[in-house]
Amino acid sequence: MRIVTFNVQNLRLRRVAGRVRLDGARDGDMAQDTERAATALDLADRRLTSAILAQADADVICLQEVFDLETLDFFHDHLMRHAGAGGYPHRICLPGNDGGGRDLAVLSRRPLQEVQSHARLTPDDLGLPALPGLQRGRPLFRRDCLAFRVGGLHLFLCHFKAPSPDAARAWPIRRAEALAVRKLVEGLVQRDRAALWLVLGDLNEPVGATGESAAIAPLMPPFSVDLIARMPQAERWTFYDAESGHYACPDALLAAPALAQRWPETVPQALRAGLDRAATRAGVQRLADVGAHRPHASDHAALLLELAGA
Repeated sequence: MRIVTFNVQNLRLRRVAGRVRLDGARDGDMAQDTERAATALDLADRRLTSAILAQADADVICLQEVFDLETLDFFHDHLMRHAGAGGYPHRICLPGNDGGGRDLAVLSRRPLQEVQSHARLTPDDLGLPALPGLQRGRPLFRRDCLAFRVGGLHLFLCHFKAPSPDAARAWPIRRAEALAVRKLVEGLVQRDRAALWLVLGDLNEPVGATGESAAIAPLMPPFSVDLIARMPQAERWTFYDAESGHYACPDALLAAPALAQRWPETVPQALRAGLDRAATRAGVQRLADVGAHRPHASDHAALLLELAGA
């Protein structure tokens, strides 16, 4: 089984003057991404997003920042198919808690079972301790934790709170999200001690956070096996911040120890061919249409994991 996780940066279907179009891979936080000319690059962005997914040839595609199911279906039927990346009959995108519509989505060649959103979970539902910024009766996930099973593999797809604009205020929110996912995984293991599970998605841990300074520490080893740690040190990045010059890996593949033991040789692969050309580390071969900033597939690289025989 080939599994990919990919933050596709604000994939949204819009209707303008009676026509439909997809937003490009842009956040609107840079002048060059808000000018009228930026719209002209939207379709080129999404063709590149589709090209990366065609390159991945995954059985299960886990996406972050998809507006809704209609967007997902349109993207699959019109762009992915055109790129040779179609053929995913099983598709889900459930409403999360991000008011901007940055929801979690899954496309799969295999049936999806035990699909469950946790967008409405509160701290009290899981008995979480009081943390700054955590309101007891309000949903604790800023987006969601979308859990589902494919064959014998249980996946927990996440997109945690970003550190910006206030890293100090974001830390306890992200810590609560990590604690909540751990509780969900522990509940699964209590029901099935042999369960094979994988936490994946954009956990938004910033550069330099290690040990208990990392908000996501409850999910890290020894609770899980960090499969990205199997990659060569220089390859452990999926995101480049041009403003700070930092290369980072906010995207995660955290596996059950039993899963890591079953596939001891599997090493994730970062698919960076759609990243803009500002990231200049050697060895990144771009798709032909990628620009200095845009067009690009996303501001994140995709992460691909192959579990042979799963």
